[in-house]
Amino acid sequence: MERSETGAEEQGGHLPRPRALLPHAQWHWATPQAESVLAGGDLGALLRFHRQIHGLSQTALGNLLGYDKTYISMVENGRRTIDDVPSRRRIAATLRLPAHVLGVTDPADADHVAMVQFGDSTLRLAEIACRAGHATEAVAELWPLAARLEARVADGHTERDALTLLARARVGLGVALGHVLPEERLPTATRWTGQGLAVARHLGDPAMTSYALRTHGNELRKAGLVGAAVDRLRYAVAVAPDDEERAAALALLSRAAGELGDSSLFDDAVRRIHRLLERITPTSLVNPFTLHEIRLRGLVATGRVADAVQLLNEQPPQTYVITPPWRVIEHITAGSVLLRRGDPTGAGERLSAAVTDATAHRLPHQLQRVIRVTGHGLPAIRERAEQGLRRLRQDLAA
Repeated sequence: MERSETGAEEQGGHLPRPRALLPHAQWHWATPQAESVLAGGDLGALLRFHRQIHGLSQTALGNLLGYDKTYISMVENGRRTIDDVPSRRRIAATLRLPAHVLGVTDPADADHVAMVQFGDSTLRLAEIACRAGHATEAVAELWPLAARLEARVADGHTERDALTLLARARVGLGVALGHVLPEERLPTATRWTGQGLAVARHLGDPAMTSYALRTHGNELRKAGLVGAAVDRLRYAVAVAPDDEERAAALALLSRAAGELGDSSLFDDAVRRIHRLLERITPTSLVNPFTLHEIRLRGLVATGRVADAVQLLNEQPPQTYVITPPWRVIEHITAGSVLLRRGDPTGAGERLSAAVTDATAHRLPHQLQRVIRVTGHGLPAIRERAEQGLRRLRQDLAA
């Protein structure tokens, strides 16, 4: 039975939830249509666009900005202009726009530009940290960034670049939490990726939407909501703008399909990834090594253990640098197959390595996988995994 996406009780300490955006926050400056209007920098066009989105008359907008209807009409039609810097700053602030859009600057605008540059750098470093097995460091970096961006948006500032950063920060924080939280607390990660998806849907960017859908789908899968995960991941595949994005979504869809026991969907996704691998540059998620692990786990999950045992002997060439989390994942999957093949010695070696690395890189969810795999054998390894999990839970509670 699937666990509730939002109803699970959090155990051992509390992690804040993503803040819901306030009702007055407007999204209209984040749309692709707004992007073209903003790029032109024409005040008349900006005023007209703002009125159309909010259903305002020229009189109402004039009252908001301190001008009469006639003057607003002339500015919109290009017969008058507003050139003085204080007025342009005031209009930008009223419309919730960075001042540089209207050709002027102020301290708040400089802060916005610095925040965007800092945010982008923080997100890139956090992604590298996660791939290197340092997800706790990624959480520490992303938490204050997400809080700062959410406060800005809640205050009504919904510029496209800030919203894009907010979507990426929420998704990235959810992914990082998905590494460092034990299974009973994984709904926290799904909330963050889900809130990132909610922002991404306003941006009209297929790549961003596909990325948010697939990460949210993967966190749903890890939290036990496999049916919901498949739905999100199917959609991610459908809206993916290129082969690289499509392959990434298919890789996660194949894992979810296997856990759902849908052998037909699993086989179709794996075939499509194989075809795409001939055309794309391998990534940390889509490469021969990770695909081998995905196939192993999916074959076992769909009841084809003999096929999994045969595949285990067909190790892919080591042509790609494997990240520590993926190495742990592969050790556990291989150990599970070896146990089913009747090779407890080989399984013990792989699972012991998994425990060592999962503990070192603070991956409680993977230790819980080891505990499940060793449920009916290898008691010494199971005890090591339980001890490691207890230490990580204590650290998290502290």
